[in-house]
Order: sequence, then structure tokens, then C-alpha cells
Amino acid sequence: MEVIGKIKVINPTQEVSASFKKRELVVTTEEQYPQHILIEFTQARVDDLNNYQVGEPVKVSINLRGREWVNPQGETKYFNSIQGWRIEKMAPASSQTSAPSANMMPPMPAADAFEPATNFNEEEHDDLPF
Repeated sequence: MEVIGKIKVINPTQEVSASFKKRELVVTTEEQYPQHILIEFTQARVDDLNNYQVGEPVKVSINLRGREWVNPQGETKYFNSIQGWRIEKMAPASSQTSAPSANMMPPMPAADAFEPATNFNEEEHDDLPF
């Protein structure tokens, strides 16, 4: 999975224990309703964020992680996290929109380019359900 957007926050590395460290990144998506996505980079991946700055457009490859925890009262709780494993710089959005995309469909021809059907019979049975 991937998250594409601009970097909003890059937190400093946290030494959780002697053998575990993590660093959090917040990416704001660029859609109708922008989302602020918190992504954790752990262990050796924390250094991947050193060459990035707030405001840069990026593509982050992620994995969703889920954990189950039973509290002292015996209730089971579930927690999710988003773990980053790769980050790439993207071109600014303004240059992306001007470049042609390989996924774009060619434009439809004008309506007058189609000839009307000449063998159409309104009385013929139509078995289409719509």
C-alpha cells in the first residue's frame, strides 16, 4: 500500500528501549478531504527520513499492523498502526498535472462522429434488463 501527499511533520527519533527505536512522520494527502496520516518508521528505517523536509511531496510505502491486547480486567482491545518501509520524493503537484499520464484514456470522439443506427426497429423484443 502507498500514501501520497506532503510531509506535515517529521518527529525526532524516539528510543523506546535499548533495542527499539522509532520515528513518526505525518503525511497530508491531497484530496477533496485531506487526511493527516501518521506513519511510523522503526529500527534502521528511522534514518530514511533524514533527507526529507516538511512540505516535500512524497510517496510512502506502508504496511498496516494490528495487535490484540488483553487488559488486567480481561477485556480484549485491538490497536492498529501504519508502518512505513520506504519513502520516495515526488515531483511537485504542478508539474505532475502538466505531464501526460500513461493511465489516461484518449478523449472520446465528438458525438457527431458516430453515425445513427439505420437498422433500429422499436417493435423488436429487447431482452436487456435495463
